[in-house]
Amino acid sequence: MAGQIPQRFIDDLLGRVDVVEVVGERVQLKKAGRNYSGLCPFHQEKTPSFTVSADKQFYHCFGCGANGNALRFLMEYDKLPFPEAVEQLAGRLGIEVPREGADDPRAQQREQKRKEGVNLLELAASFYRERLKMQEGQAAQRYLLGRGLSDDVIKTYGIGYAPAGWEALKQHLSERGIGESVQVEYGLLIHREDTGRTYDRFRDRVMFPIRDLRGRTIAFGGRVMGDDQPKYLNSPETPVFHKGRELYGLYEARQASNKLEQLVMVEGYMDVVALAQYGIHNAVATLGTATTEDHLTRLFRLVSRVVFCFDGDRAGRQAASRALETALPQMIDGREARFLFLPEGDDPDTLVRREGAEAFQDRVTCAMPLSEFLFEQAARGRDVNTVEGRERFASQVLEALNKVPEGMLKSLLLESLAQRSGLAQEQLKGLLEKRTQAAEQRALKGLVQGQAEPLGADSAPPSQSATKQAASAPSSRPISQALSPVGRIVQLLLHEPSLVAALPESLAWLPADDDALLCQELIALLKAGRYRSPQVVLAHFQGTDQGRRLNEIAQKELLLSKEYRETELIDNVNYLKAMKEKNDPKKEVDVMMQQFSALVKKQESGEKLTAEERLNFMHLLAASKR
Repeated sequence: MAGQIPQRFIDDLLGRVDVVEVVGERVQLKKAGRNYSGLCPFHQEKTPSFTVSADKQFYHCFGCGANGNALRFLMEYDKLPFPEAVEQLAGRLGIEVPREGADDPRAQQREQKRKEGVNLLELAASFYRERLKMQEGQAAQRYLLGRGLSDDVIKTYGIGYAPAGWEALKQHLSERGIGESVQVEYGLLIHREDTGRTYDRFRDRVMFPIRDLRGRTIAFGGRVMGDDQPKYLNSPETPVFHKGRELYGLYEARQASNKLEQLVMVEGYMDVVALAQYGIHNAVATLGTATTEDHLTRLFRLVSRVVFCFDGDRAGRQAASRALETALPQMIDGREARFLFLPEGDDPDTLVRREGAEAFQDRVTCAMPLSEFLFEQAARGRDVNTVEGRERFASQVLEALNKVPEGMLKSLLLESLAQRSGLAQEQLKGLLEKRTQAAEQRALKGLVQGQAEPLGADSAPPSQSATKQAASAPSSRPISQALSPVGRIVQLLLHEPSLVAALPESLAWLPADDDALLCQELIALLKAGRYRSPQVVLAHFQGTDQGRRLNEIAQKELLLSKEYRETELIDNVNYLKAMKEKNDPKKEVDVMMQQFSALVKKQESGEKLTAEERLNFMHLLAASKR
């Protein structure tokens, strides 16, 4: 949107929103006196150092120093630009964001187009709702009645009906001055390239509007009432709809309760509304896609527990395996994922009708924890009573653990694996570290070659042997022989950007090294707080001389356990400080003058100088005359 946002509006907005509520939707908070506390979302920690003050409307982390108001939190946590963060806060209150000096024609055009798209989809949703009540919607009414849906649930979810005609919606919208090209762009019409004809995408279907977190219609899902195919038809990707991010029913779940503790992920629209009919309002569904990282990121911002609900057949198990793979990198401490498998032939819709809401809730409560599903998957089809079977079992679990962020969960999973496999925990830890080291190196090389693999601050330590080497290495010199001390500091910061907090405020220790400018720029970027992953750092420097040097450093093996990285960083800084002082001419003169002054004072006091002191005095006297 063009134009500046008035400061008075921002001040008023911050005065009306509650930072505890905003943060609490994304971080699990507990009451601690007058404040709230929890694990900091901006760095890995096991003991809560993150506090939110309702009185001051301010958050602060005593571990990493992150702080700010509700607006700053959204910008940092959701990675939103300032205008979008303001829009999101304003959306919570249902108010429009005013603008000043909105004189950029292109920005005005983009904003006008966005508004047209949103208004268009709202008009379409209203059209479908009205058609459901008419004579032509009677078959859809009977279908919904047969599925046991009440008028209240139909109204809550905005369910409607798309008429059977080819151009019913097209004509309705065209009469209101909306061009066909816009209707095509937002997925309501299909354009045939061969004939040039346009017609309604959704025909003779029960319509489910898909809403964003502000309740605005951004897309549709249509279901046939008979046996036609496809059973479900979704809107295509549009400027306001990306199916890999959105979840059906999430807006309605938040409306039903502002204190959600868990969300149940089901497979279809009818599952969501059928559960709602029975009083279970915390179900959401993906939109014809497998669960993505974006889906889980969004869910875990709102709740600490996600329960995946799948059919008990082979296809359901395969879908659950894919969900497990997606969930593993998201499992930081404080989050929980469970897996619920329904009896074969059942879905949530049929099961809740047959057993009732209480029985279904009991199934959700008893859903399989992620840990059990992980071990069950690894053991499937293997005889764990044999050496070979246990080896394959342990290898598969280690492969999965390689994706889990550092924390309590990972440690407990490793401990459980040791008990189940009969291998020593330290041995498993060493194997895991070697896998992580290899994955970390491949990731950085992939970034250099433009084939990035995930890598971040949650990466696990490299090898156990490297840890021992680091622990026993002298602290007065850098471990790596291939890199200068400055280059080694750059390498450490690239692998783990959060280490920048351990550096001194002053860069006086930084020598005139070939990597000094790169090191200085990297530290400035990391201290600004906006660069938290190696991918973003490398992308920032891409195409520059510093970027090429950074790529070279990225390809060199770190060979250092994570727990020793901060120690080596500080050792390298201290080493550089010592070298700078040693080679500082001014420092040398100061030392000489101190020695000379001490000898003069001793002589003036009547004490005799030793032969060695007299010789030293003559040298210092000669040096002072040079």
